[in-house]
Amino acid sequence: MGLSSTATTSSDAVKLCVFDLRRGQQEGQELDKILFFYPSDLPFSSQLSVIGLSEGLITFTRIFSPDAACEVIEAERHSHVFYQAEPDIWIVMIVEKNKELEAIWRIEALRSVLKEIHSLFMMFHGSIRAMLDKELSGELVRSNLYSFITDYLCDFLAGKKLQLPSFRDSLRERGTVQMLTVGREAAIEVQALVRALESCSEKTQCHSLILFHDLLVSTTLSPDDTVNLFTYAVLRMTPRALSSGASSWSYLRKGTTAAQLTGSILGSAVPTSEPQYASRDTSPSEDNHYLIMRPLQQGKWSKGRDGFLATDTGGVDIPGLNSAIPTIWLRQTGERMYLCAHQHKNLTVIVLIPIVSIDNAEQGLSMAKQHILENASLKILKVEEKLSKGWGGENAYHVSGYRYLLLDCDRSVSRVSPPGKVTTLAKDSLVAMCKLREEVDREKSRAKWDDDGHEKDLEVCIRAKNNAWVIARVMRGKELYMVLEKANETLLYASDALEKFSNRYCGGAFSLD
Repeated sequence: MGLSSTATTSSDAVKLCVFDLRRGQQEGQELDKILFFYPSDLPFSSQLSVIGLSEGLITFTRIFSPDAACEVIEAERHSHVFYQAEPDIWIVMIVEKNKELEAIWRIEALRSVLKEIHSLFMMFHGSIRAMLDKELSGELVRSNLYSFITDYLCDFLAGKKLQLPSFRDSLRERGTVQMLTVGREAAIEVQALVRALESCSEKTQCHSLILFHDLLVSTTLSPDDTVNLFTYAVLRMTPRALSSGASSWSYLRKGTTAAQLTGSILGSAVPTSEPQYASRDTSPSEDNHYLIMRPLQQGKWSKGRDGFLATDTGGVDIPGLNSAIPTIWLRQTGERMYLCAHQHKNLTVIVLIPIVSIDNAEQGLSMAKQHILENASLKILKVEEKLSKGWGGENAYHVSGYRYLLLDCDRSVSRVSPPGKVTTLAKDSLVAMCKLREEVDREKSRAKWDDDGHEKDLEVCIRAKNNAWVIARVMRGKELYMVLEKANETLLYASDALEKFSNRYCGGAFSLD
């Protein structure tokens, strides 16, 4: 059997909160700063204690580093992981250290989870600060955050226990896209399809994103918007996501329903032993009248007979259409877009149509779908056929003898060994890679604040307990991580193996010549 991808921790071993430092400054109003807390059935005094400690650590670290936001505080029994999502809006995760549960993780991997929560939330709802300014009580934000993060955490649950990214995920990188290598003939067909999709709206140019299986084929979006929409599509919209009803992120796919989270997140009750807090519940009340969009609910996307994907997770209700149309916000331009998706076999085509370009939603979206059917259907068929012929299967990017992670940080693109191959690695190899990446993260962080304006190249090669070679090489904005378990005894052999890989698969980007 393959190894599990994550360290399993009980729900009380992990705390996750979102809070606003500008709120709750008056005595007796402290609870007002809490926008989200997991688990919410924790007594309010404990919630305030956690957030008060986090606020204190943030304030304290600013004394020594006023220009750099606090990222992590390592205590004896807990790791406190911080992410400043927006000015004075913080997302904090507190994880208990437990060797028995193999609780070995990279801090940046945990921070990537926090970043992903905020990025996906922003894509569907806009900024948290803008919502707070619009609705001063904060109930709108709380309602949306609780529903959104509840659905997000479902992908991390095995039963009632959270599975956080651990050392077993060391050869993965959240917040990147995985690209499909496309041949010349297929690329020509893809370009023709993209041009047809751009004219879905008569008034303005539309954006598109095309995936084959869970790999990106083409995008007309900015890098940040591409990462966000790609992440969401892989989570909920690709054929694999539709068939499994769960995320395809983890090496070991396990899903659960939002109902299983209700007790720990949404089922907060006012403790009778703490009457002083009885007037203020930090979880959204059941009788609120806000229309809550829940795009991360599992199993809510389906494919219609015409090939278009439909969802009932909430969005803009269009009379005459069978389902609500989701809308998203583009991070780069601030535009709000209708999200229209069509799927043929393993090809998923996402078209983003500016809301401002459509006066009558029912008529405009119907015309856009008709345009796709009339002008892009044949091109979609051709692209899918071309890509399928050249498709090497799930192990298409496997390189015999290597287990690797290749990162292009400037483009937010990654290429990785197939998950099934990574699970064959020994625990010692993965632990060593996790520690190596942690050290590289520290070196990159130091270089970032050295302010010398130069990227620093870095190479580290270590021998793990099981005699595997674990290698990291960082050069010119690109990073290569590699595990060689069947390598020769010598360091020269390992170095030569990396050079061969760089020359053959990376265009020599990591060669020292």
